[in-house]
Amino acid sequence: MIGRIEGRLLEKQPPEVLIDVNGIGYEIQMPMTSFYQLPAVGENVAVYTHFVVREDAQLLFGFADKMERELFRELIKANGVGPKLGLTILSGMSAGQFLISVQNEDVSALVSLPGIGKKTAERLVVELKDRLAKFGKQQTVPMPVDVDAKFMNTIVPVNDAREEAQSALIALGYKPAQASKLVESVYQDGMGSESLIREALKAAL
Repeated sequence: MIGRIEGRLLEKQPPEVLIDVNGIGYEIQMPMTSFYQLPAVGENVAVYTHFVVREDAQLLFGFADKMERELFRELIKANGVGPKLGLTILSGMSAGQFLISVQNEDVSALVSLPGIGKKTAERLVVELKDRLAKFGKQQTVPMPVDVDAKFMNTIVPVNDAREEAQSALIALGYKPAQASKLVESVYQDGMGSESLIREALKAAL
């Protein structure tokens, strides 16, 4: 099991990153709430990871802290929730927001996420409410992350920023038309792709 990776951040293409560890590049998929906390390309970074082995692939999922990783592990234990949907859930809302939605049985908040219908949302509440109670007792529940001002000021070509944001949303489960509509609805001059993705995900809720 690969539980943590530390090295130099080589690439950031949401929701995936490439981290160099002693000459070996690890491709890691991350929920956007963790992605926003990454340093600039070229800097050192450490992420907690969850390793998934399938017949056709070996996948690494990365998280900014242990809490988010543990919540991801609880999510993928739920009936009908695989790693991709778990990633989507933790991209559309923070770990703290998800915990609150489950504890309050707020099905409508969960249904707003791509890939989650009413039945799936209701099942998540039933399956996870008791199991996630332990997280509420801890003091370090991650809450919504504010994007650093540097992301808002990053100069990115308009087309590149929009295309990157749309690609990220599609990778997280949104349909192309929906991804395009969300991006266009929140785009403002000068927005970088990361802040654009964040605002689009907020608009989807």
